[in-house]
Amino acid sequence: MKYIMFQGTSSNAGKTLTVAALCNLLARDGYRVTPFKSQNMSLNSYTTIDNDEMSIAQVMQAEAADIEPNCNMNPILLKPKEGFVSQVIVQGKPAGDMRFDDYQNNFRDEAIDAIESSLKKLDEDYDITVIEGAGSPAEINMYDKDLANMLIARMTDADVILVADIDQGGVFASIVGTYFLLPEEDRNRIKAVIINKFRGNADVLDSGIKKVEEITGIPIIGIIPFDETLNLPEEDSASLSTHHFSENEKITIGTLRLPKISNFTDIDPLDYEPDVGIKLVNIYDKFDDLDALIIPGTRNTVSDLMALKEQGLFDYIQEVAKEIPVFGICGGYQMLSNKIIDPKCKESKYGSVDGMGLLDIKTEFGTLTDKVVEQSSGHVIADSPLGFKMNTPVTGYELHEAVTVLGDVKPFIKLDKGFGNDTSRKFDGAVNGNVCGTYLHGIFHNFEFRRSFTDVLRENKGLEKLGMGNDDFKDSKRVNYNQLGDLFADNVDMDFINNLLKN
Repeated sequence: MKYIMFQGTSSNAGKTLTVAALCNLLARDGYRVTPFKSQNMSLNSYTTIDNDEMSIAQVMQAEAADIEPNCNMNPILLKPKEGFVSQVIVQGKPAGDMRFDDYQNNFRDEAIDAIESSLKKLDEDYDITVIEGAGSPAEINMYDKDLANMLIARMTDADVILVADIDQGGVFASIVGTYFLLPEEDRNRIKAVIINKFRGNADVLDSGIKKVEEITGIPIIGIIPFDETLNLPEEDSASLSTHHFSENEKITIGTLRLPKISNFTDIDPLDYEPDVGIKLVNIYDKFDDLDALIIPGTRNTVSDLMALKEQGLFDYIQEVAKEIPVFGICGGYQMLSNKIIDPKCKESKYGSVDGMGLLDIKTEFGTLTDKVVEQSSGHVIADSPLGFKMNTPVTGYELHEAVTVLGDVKPFIKLDKGFGNDTSRKFDGAVNGNVCGTYLHGIFHNFEFRRSFTDVLRENKGLEKLGMGNDDFKDSKRVNYNQLGDLFADNVDMDFINNLLKN
C-alpha cells in the first residue's frame, strides 16, 4: 500500500476536493485507489449499503474514484449536537454522545484502534490510499490531541502535500507559519505545497513563490484556479456560504438554512432541473417569492424548531403552506408534526413541544434503542397534488432517532426495505394536500420522483411540463468528477506526485 496525504493551512482550504481529484485521476489510470479521513466533524452524513454511517465528503471522494463507499474510509465521524457535545460514530456505528474534552481525553485510545483497524481493512482491497487531513496540522494548542493530521502521516509513513487557500488572503504567511510551527519530524514529511482557489494571472505570484521556497525549502508544485463551474457536494454547512446555486430562474425552490442543518446535499439534484433555482432562506428572513419550500434535515429538530418560533418563521410557514408546496425531509418532516414528544430530553433541553401541525402526525424520541441507519426503498402509494405518481419507485437512506405515528393522514411511501415511520417497517412519510414529508434522505436523487414534482411547479407557473428524459444530475456527476481531476492534472506537477507514489 502506498499513502499520500493532503493537509491544509486552514479549514476549507480545499483538501476534500484535492483528494477527490487525485482519486479520480488515479482511478482513471487503472489504480485501485481509496480516500481516507481518520476523523471528520460534519452533520452531512450518508448510509452505506452495509447500513453504516459515514461522512458525505468521503462518499463524494469514493464516487470520484468510482468505488463503493464504506465506513472504513471515515472511521470516526463527529456530529455536533448542543453544549459542546457530539454524537461519536465509530466505524459506522454510534458509540455515544460525548463532550469534546471527554472524547479527547478518554476516548483517544479507542479512536486510534478504530483508525488502525480501518486502515488495515483498506489495505486488503486497494493499492493507494489518498488521505485527507482536518483543519490545520499546526493547531499547537491541540497538537497532542490531534487524530487527523501528522499522527496519521506518521502512522502510515505518508508523504504530505500542504494545500493553501489563496482566496482568503495571506497565503504565503499561512504556508510559512504552518511549516515552522510544526516539529522538525513532521515538518520533514511535507514534500510540496499546492496553492488553491486562485483567481487571476498566476504570474503575479512568482516572487512570493520564490521567497517561500527559499524560506522553507519546499517546492510549490501547483496553482489551482477557482473553478465556479464545478458543482459537487459540500462537506459541511460552512461551505454553503460560498456554494453556488442557480438563481434568477423561472421557478424558485426555497430551502431553510436551519441552524443545525444536515444532509443539505438532498437538494442538490433540484439545482440541475431546467427552469429551477435554489434559494437558501435564513431563519430570520421572510419570503414571498417562492414556488415551493423544503425544510431539510437537522441534527437537532427541536432546537431548530424553537429557533423558528423565536424568529417568527414558525407561524409564517404555517401560512405559506396554504399557498405553496412544503416538503420536509427527516428532521424537517418531524417539524411538520402536531407534537414532538421528548419527555426525557433525548433530542434537546426543551423536552416535548408543539410542532407546526401541518401534518396530523406525532413524533416521539426516546423509544428506539438504536439509531436508524439504513438504506431504504419503496414506491409512492398514491397520486398527490404535489405531482408524485402512484407506484413511482424511490430509494434513499435513513438517519434518525425517533418514530412517527400517523393520525388522520395518509402515509407517503410503501417500503420494500427500510425502517420508515415506526417499528412496523411498512410505511414512510405522510402527505396531505400541499404538505408532504419523508424520512428518506436523497429522495430527490430519484429522477422520476423529482421531475414529477418540478413539473407540477412548472404547470403552476404556466410553463410547459418537461416530462421524463435524461437525468441531468446523474449524468453531470461523472462529468464534474472528471472535470475536477482534469483541473488538478492541468495545474499540478503530476510527475512530482507520481514520483512520490513510486518511491
